[in-house]
Amino acid sequence: MTKTIIGVMGPGELATETDIKNAYELGKLIAQEGWILLTGGRNVGVMDAASRGAKEFGGLTIGILPDNNTKNLSEFIDIPIVTDLGNARNNINVLSSDVIIACGMGLGTASEIALALKNDKPVILLSEHSESQQFFKQLSPNLVTLAINPQIAINYVKKILYDNHYS
Repeated sequence: MTKTIIGVMGPGELATETDIKNAYELGKLIAQEGWILLTGGRNVGVMDAASRGAKEFGGLTIGILPDNNTKNLSEFIDIPIVTDLGNARNNINVLSSDVIIACGMGLGTASEIALALKNDKPVILLSEHSESQQFFKQLSPNLVTLAINPQIAINYVKKILYDNHYS
């Protein structure tokens, strides 16, 4: 039986303090559930914070890197996947995850959400951007769930996994 992989997607350099705090908590909660964390793998923003949270609580982390090297790898990544695909690696992020949690919002995150929805992957939005929440919820009301904090996001993940018998 395969392990559950939860993708946490969010801004890098443009992550807000709230995004970073939420990402750290998500990583921690994902580790405590025994799930694997997948991020974009870099040493900035949501990717780094979620990976740090997971590692500090004994979790396993995967980082899907956009470059052909590990130069910008987060120190909290256990398994780096070097792609040399740039932004095209977003499709790998999405397709390799059972559930996507979008923590914050940026162009890369928006592309990952769109790719997830095109591939019928459930997405949980944990974001202060009401416009993007409305936009994505309107595009795919059955796949998009809105969360107001990390614990609620994890509760939604559990429901999705249970309803879809992933775990």
